Amino acid sequence: MNEQSGPPAVEVEVDSGRARAPRGRLLRTLALDLLTVERDPLPRMSRPRWLARLPHVAVVYAALFFGFLTTEQMSDHYNDQGGVPLVAAILTGAAIVLAMFRPIAGWWLGLLAAGVVAWSIHDNVGDGQSWPWLPAGIIAFAPVLLLVALRVPPRLTVVAVTVPIALTGLAELLFKPEHSQSSVLGALLLFGFVGLLGYALRATRLARGKLVEQETITEEERARRTLLEERSRIARELHDVVAHHMSVISIQAQVAPHLVENPSEELKENLAGIRENALEALTELRRVLGVLRSEQPDDPANPHHPQPTLAELEGLVDNVRGAGLAVTTEIAGIRRPLTPGVELTAYRIVQEALSNCLRHAPGSRVEVGIAYGPRELHLCIANSAPTRPAPPSHGAGHGLLGMRERAGMLGGELAAGPRPDGGYEVSAVLPMDPETKKG
Repeated sequence: MNEQSGPPAVEVEVDSGRARAPRGRLLRTLALDLLTVERDPLPRMSRPRWLARLPHVAVVYAALFFGFLTTEQMSDHYNDQGGVPLVAAILTGAAIVLAMFRPIAGWWLGLLAAGVVAWSIHDNVGDGQSWPWLPAGIIAFAPVLLLVALRVPPRLTVVAVTVPIALTGLAELLFKPEHSQSSVLGALLLFGFVGLLGYALRATRLARGKLVEQETITEEERARRTLLEERSRIARELHDVVAHHMSVISIQAQVAPHLVENPSEELKENLAGIRENALEALTELRRVLGVLRSEQPDDPANPHHPQPTLAELEGLVDNVRGAGLAVTTEIAGIRRPLTPGVELTAYRIVQEALSNCLRHAPGSRVEVGIAYGPRELHLCIANSAPTRPAPPSHGAGHGLLGMRERAGMLGGELAAGPRPDGGYEVSAVLPMDPETKKG
């Protein structure tokens, strides 16, 4: 029987040792936290800005008020004369101010001030007067606890609340003057409430900060995703444009020898090399960008849907008019065909701008202006103020990113912003020849 009962006893000792280890580390951590005097300033108010320092002003006012009240109560109610009331008042006010910048240091100084007050008035406590806390002293320590609870972890807040309550009970148990009134219950209720209030405010502040941080991250991720989607769309459209021209080059190189009477072998070889290079480039292009097609096989930018140009602008405007928006167009300069990339980019910018007008400015009047310059194409899409509220939008809200990406790809520029009349304007400048612009 004894031999069988030996091993379980050893296991119990090992398990209890393991249980004591985390507890010991926790106590050491709390002790180190209570001994720290690190600077942790009270944050300013974010809104309104002109009241940013209001909490600090309120704390300083509380320090002056409770310092004066401590001196007055010690002198008048406890008949404690001399320099000690002045020292206690300075310590009380300094503890509150110090807690704004170094909460744990202010907490220690507040305990020291309470100890000085309790020692000084001990022999002067009358019938029914509170001890070891002054009526003003117990309230003066509450701001210190609140400033601590706002900026330290919850476990340290529990310690900061428990220690003064425990010291109050111990002092009354060992040194309580005769006929004095107990202040343990008042300390328990007031300090416990202040600790819970500080914990709740700190948790709310941290949660709000995490929410703002998460919203910022989400907004950045949404913008990045929108930008990548737009780049993928541009890549698919460029695939169509480049693939079409490479195919034309290949066919022309194949047909060219039959258009020349008695072509030389050197000409045939050069044309064959041109066709071979065109086919190889076309194959590589389809291999690199083919995955973009496979991800969205129903995308309008597929080989069965020719890329739109400014020649189809009237059809686009008619569709927008059919949706209930008043749109007028004006074209200046000599209208002429442009490179496929510029045509496509200009069409997409106008398309996105008109879509934004439909979503965000219902009932407005829209003017679409296109000006053909000697070297640049100017676009301007402007709408007046909406005449009815816009419905809630479920989109990403980053259409301008795509427009800027398209304009920048060609070496152009795009600007957008509100107008003085309450409307909105999008303007873009695209080079007629992107290669010349780039060079």
